[in-house]
Amino acid sequence: MTKRAQNVSYLVLFLLTIATLVACQEEPVKPLPILGNYDLSYRTKDGKQIIDTIYQTIPDFQFYNEDSILVNKASFKNKVWISEFFFATCPSICPIMNTQLKNVEKALKSYSKDLQFLSFTIDPTHDTPSVLKAHKQKLGIQNKNWAFLSGNEAFTHQLGIEHFLIFAGREEEALGGYAHSGAFTLVDKKGRVRGVYEVVQPDLSINTKEYQRLIKEAKQLFQDEYNYSE
Repeated sequence: MTKRAQNVSYLVLFLLTIATLVACQEEPVKPLPILGNYDLSYRTKDGKQIIDTIYQTIPDFQFYNEDSILVNKASFKNKVWISEFFFATCPSICPIMNTQLKNVEKALKSYSKDLQFLSFTIDPTHDTPSVLKAHKQKLGIQNKNWAFLSGNEAFTHQLGIEHFLIFAGREEEALGGYAHSGAFTLVDKKGRVRGVYEVVQPDLSINTKEYQRLIKEAKQLFQDEYNYSE
C-alpha cells in the first residue's frame, strides 16, 4: 500500500469513527406535552406581531384536608402534583389505585421535597376529613406531602373532568354509586397538566406500561423544572 493510499484509509477510518460516535449519541429528549385547551394572545413588539400561547391551568380551589384544615391551590404552589380521584367506600377500583399511587410515591421518594400527592374524594358527603384521615392511616401513608381532600361534590367532579382531564361523577349503576377513571394526572409547578396515565384499567388490571410512563415522565419533569439528575 502506498503512503497516499494509507493516508486515505486512515482518513476514511477517522470519518467512519466520527460518524459512528454521532450516530450513537442519544437524541435530545422532547419536552412533555402541555394538555388541555389553550388560547392565543397577539401583541406587537418592535413592529412585529408576536403570538403567545396561553395554556390551561388548574384553577384555584378550596378543600378541607384530612386534618380539617382548609387548603387551596396556593397551599401546594411550586410543586409537581400527582393526583387521583377516588372515594373511600369504593368496592372496586379505588383500593387498587391507592396501592398503585403508594408504589409511585416509593418510586419517586428522592423527589419528595418538590412533589405533592393529591387524593380528591368524589363522595364528600361520606368522606369527611375525619373519614379521610382514618383512610390515610389505614393505607399506612405517613408522609406529609400527600393530602386527602374533601369539598363541594359538583365542583370536584367538574375539576376532575375539565381540568385534571379524568372522568369523575355519579352513576347509579356503578358499584358504590360513582364512576371515575383509574388514571393519575401529572401537573407541573405552573399548574399545567403534562400527562394523564391510565394505570388502573376498568377491568381492574394494572397497565404496567402506563405506570412506567408515569415514573419516567415525572422524573423528566423534575429534571426540566428543578434540574434534578438521575
